Amino acid sequence: MPPRVIEVEDFDLVVFGASGDLAHRKLMPALYHRSLDGQMPDTARIICSARRDYTDEDYRAWAREAIQEHVSDYHEEHVEAFLARVHYTAIDIGSGEGWDKLKTILDTRPDVIRAFYLAVGPDLFGTICQAIGEHGLKTDQTRVVIEKPIGKDGASAKALNDVVGTVFEEQQIFRIDHYLGKETVQNLMALRFANVLFEPLWNAAHIDHVQITVAESLGVGGRAGYYDTAGALRDMVQNHILQLLCLVAMEPPSSMDADSVRDEKLKVLQSLVPLDQDKIERLTVRGRYVAGASQGGAVPGYLEELGRDDSTTETFVALKAEISNWRWAGVPFYLRTGKRLAKRVSEIVVQFRPIPHSIFGERVGAIPANRLIIRLQPDEGVQMKVMIKDPGPGGMRLREVPLDMSFAEAFKVRNPDAYERLIMDVIRGNQTLFMRRDEVDAAWSWVDPILEAWQSSKTPPKNYTAGTWGPSASIALVERDGRTWSDDDQ
Repeated sequence: MPPRVIEVEDFDLVVFGASGDLAHRKLMPALYHRSLDGQMPDTARIICSARRDYTDEDYRAWAREAIQEHVSDYHEEHVEAFLARVHYTAIDIGSGEGWDKLKTILDTRPDVIRAFYLAVGPDLFGTICQAIGEHGLKTDQTRVVIEKPIGKDGASAKALNDVVGTVFEEQQIFRIDHYLGKETVQNLMALRFANVLFEPLWNAAHIDHVQITVAESLGVGGRAGYYDTAGALRDMVQNHILQLLCLVAMEPPSSMDADSVRDEKLKVLQSLVPLDQDKIERLTVRGRYVAGASQGGAVPGYLEELGRDDSTTETFVALKAEISNWRWAGVPFYLRTGKRLAKRVSEIVVQFRPIPHSIFGERVGAIPANRLIIRLQPDEGVQMKVMIKDPGPGGMRLREVPLDMSFAEAFKVRNPDAYERLIMDVIRGNQTLFMRRDEVDAAWSWVDPILEAWQSSKTPPKNYTAGTWGPSASIALVERDGRTWSDDDQ
């Protein structure tokens, strides 16, 4: 049965940075799919803006190329219908030219929902927001969407949020994290809170540890200049991975209301055990890939891609986090992310404790503990590892098998991209999947001491060969506790 699509209210969506990579790869394809599925009213407008002096037809040709390149269900008649709602107006953010024209366009429909998507670098967030305020473009039904990174540390994040907050109320600000829009992340909420099976076991009495892995097989490539100012801790851990940790560890919210969910996520971030200098040395690992083999061919190291002889920026992070509350006391959360790893995979592994006593005798051997594996990419799905009897005569033989649900196989429908859901949530005004300011502050307050310790350290990141699973120190990090990284992603 196809999913039921509910049309959103009429809107004007203004995309700044509309000629950039994010708009090309994600925003235009996502908006096309929402139009294709009939979720947009016929009168909804997508107003795109950048410095380039395009006409409407120039930009529509650019958008057509983006859709052709990045979607598998290209239909000429639907593309034409979608492009008819796309308009372009040039704005030079530096000089301020072009804002009056945008105001003229928007003022023709002052009563519809108005959303500004800032698909630009964070150094322009404040300038754009101030210009929106100065030109009278904000209405009671206005929302603004800002992409990560939100600051380089706690202080810069506060300054950025202060500037945006001078123009927009908190309930109008949508801090987007595309990981939270993934289908499997949403299903993590459903698994926990729509099934009686898991919640009684979701605690330190039954769970041994949790692993969260976000691995990429590609290097930094053309993003080397940006990446060297960020690194894996800022780029992935402070936002994506900590948000996934929150969804795994949070208490049941009273409802799916945005603030009820975000209140519980905030409590997790505030309960993370702070890492002092000694713990940072023992419980964190940072690495940097060197030349090796990936996807069947030789690849350069990070420094070669960067074009420099040295850098202290990490392309890999592994760390052990702990949550100081009744539910999770004593349960380690092992987090890792990196570039040029063995393969591209993002998953959460919930490792349950072993059975307290085996009734099957020595011939059966050790019985592996159950594992719940939540795969975010590339093949979204949920898998539960359980023990069963191996079929056939000859006594009791046990075997570990997966109870496997692939979303693609189970539902036989196209799996929407995360941006499709998130953009429509912006129009609806639903902030459940977006970070509140106090979440951002709490995440930075935990990450900042790690950044400061690494910056003051004279020890460079540990090298690892491209195409492997990171430095050997990341293996030692978990093996010291008598555990190993999950075999399912290796």
